[in-house]
Amino acid sequence: MFDEKRAARHGLALTAAGLLALAGCSTGDAAADEGDREIPDQDASMFAGIEVLETYDHDPGSFTQGLELAEHPEFGTVLYESAGLYGESDVRITDPATGEVLASQDLPAEDFAEGLTLTDDAIWQITWQEHHAYKRDPVTLDVVETVEYDGEGWGICYDGERLVMSDGSDTLTFRDPATFEETGTIAVADRSGQPVFSINELECSNGTVWANIWQTEEIIGIDPESGAVQAEVDASGLLSEEESAGADVLNGIAKAEGDGEFYLTGKHWPKMFLVRFVS
Repeated sequence: MFDEKRAARHGLALTAAGLLALAGCSTGDAAADEGDREIPDQDASMFAGIEVLETYDHDPGSFTQGLELAEHPEFGTVLYESAGLYGESDVRITDPATGEVLASQDLPAEDFAEGLTLTDDAIWQITWQEHHAYKRDPVTLDVVETVEYDGEGWGICYDGERLVMSDGSDTLTFRDPATFEETGTIAVADRSGQPVFSINELECSNGTVWANIWQTEEIIGIDPESGAVQAEVDASGLLSEEESAGADVLNGIAKAEGDGEFYLTGKHWPKMFLVRFVS
């Protein structure tokens, strides 16, 4: 499946060899002399893989860029999803159990939608190279404000106090949830101190930033205070060979209601999975 970002970013690769295999139970600090630092998130440790709890239908027409579970006053428990590609980008509300699209709004044809997240009173949806961040009403999906920002937009999540945003590099950018103003950055490094590139879709959960690594089936857990990778998850093999034929890369991670559980899907995936990370 064609991915415009892949063509534009050809050659940008994950340089962290440690993400391809698990070794020991290090906390994954960027600096060697911080190896005994306590992991702040009890959900995060050096996982090996995933346990699939449930499988659901997912719209294969959705080029999934962002995914988040929340409560809607009309529809109940829903997934908010951002779908990309020029001329096809939208924001949608879906039923997690059936994959049915309950509501949606298209973006302008010149916008390539990327990640989205919910704050206490709004949705923030970002765009790839158009420098637009749309602040939306979480009930109606209507745009209430448009903010300009520098650089590319890939993934975004909200940790309860600040927005955390990725741009495909090894850097996470922190932003004010009300104004979208930048408030700081942190570089992400693996357990050997090497930078981790291609950080894509994000999910903030209990002090950890979980991230899809673009063009791989790897998910990492990042300590946002130090930038250290403290968890590595192999999410390969979710789709069957037949299902993979029309699908693109893994992308889309949302904290589920159960403790330590997440929804996972991908670009043009016909399925979504409720999983638990396991050691």
